[in-house]
Amino acid sequence: SAVLIERAGFPATFMSGFAVSASYGLPDTQLLGFAEMRDAASKVASSISIPVIADGDTGYGNAINVKRTIRGYQQAGVACIMLEDQVAPKRCGHTRGKQVVGKEEAMARVQAAVDAREEHGLDILIMARTDARAIDGIDSAIERCKGFVDIGADITFLEAPQTVEEMQRYCAEVPGFKMANMLENG
Repeated sequence: SAVLIERAGFPATFMSGFAVSASYGLPDTQLLGFAEMRDAASKVASSISIPVIADGDTGYGNAINVKRTIRGYQQAGVACIMLEDQVAPKRCGHTRGKQVVGKEEAMARVQAAVDAREEHGLDILIMARTDARAIDGIDSAIERCKGFVDIGADITFLEAPQTVEEMQRYCAEVPGFKMANMLENG
């Protein structure tokens, strides 16, 4: 489908954990690990010439694992990696029962990603995603996004704002580039 996306003229594509999991016949509950996701990213990136944004889930462990994930995805040809603040094993962002790590751990994941990029001179963007809206509310989610920007994330991703007003707040209060999923009942 990445080839079709490129042929349709889109300037970039997104490799989601949901899509890769589905290709294995599995739910998006982090049953796939770093190696399967990196390999999928490599296959996608090598088959097209447009930039690939790839789902890095939670970074697959502690700060050392996050650094390994950043290096691996960059070596696979990914232009941007998305890291999220869910508790591992994570779930699809639009399912019930998901949980987020504490703010300190969420920030540490993003810091490790930024450090890996700087320490190794990697050409990869960092997208920091929060699922805190569903658990702790919009104020917490916006606070996390602001923290991600302060650390050095290139893009923030607010998962599932529930109203147009929440989306407007996110856009007004968080500097920088943004991404969001906003689905009815999601």
